[in-house]
Amino acid sequence: MTSLHREDSECFGLALAEAHAGYDEGGLPIGAALATSDGVIAVGRNRRVQSGSAIRHAEMDCLENAGRLPASTYRGATLYSTLSPCYMCSGAIVLFGIPRLVVGGEIDFEGPRAVLEGNGVEVVLRHDKGSLDLIDRFIAEHPAVWAEDIGVVLDAEPGPPTL
Repeated sequence: MTSLHREDSECFGLALAEAHAGYDEGGLPIGAALATSDGVIAVGRNRRVQSGSAIRHAEMDCLENAGRLPASTYRGATLYSTLSPCYMCSGAIVLFGIPRLVVGGEIDFEGPRAVLEGNGVEVVLRHDKGSLDLIDRFIAEHPAVWAEDIGVVLDAEPGPPTL
């Protein structure tokens, strides 16, 4: 049974603030926060555009910002993300044993949810209007950047040939 906890709104609010900061920087508006019962450990946002990174999704940025932590910390944590994570980020959640994920919206990657839940991760979907409105606005303004981030090949996309 997936349920929201009292502290989820505050922690999710931090992730949403990161999404807005990313948008203001010209990057993808996706944010994340990592917290335990002791408080917030780290926040992060998608920095692929800002950093020229192939892997700096919000969840990965948040985990990087958390630094090196003992496995017991991850196993008592909740990760908050404004959008459903991709397979890469879902893999990191499973690898580190993060038992709970609170997601603002599920418009991009629905497949990894089965991977997460199949590995014992509780996935709580908020259907957060603020997250969904922000990403919809970004997609309308920057469809090519969005397509790149989720691995969609556009017809007129420059680059090396696909093998």
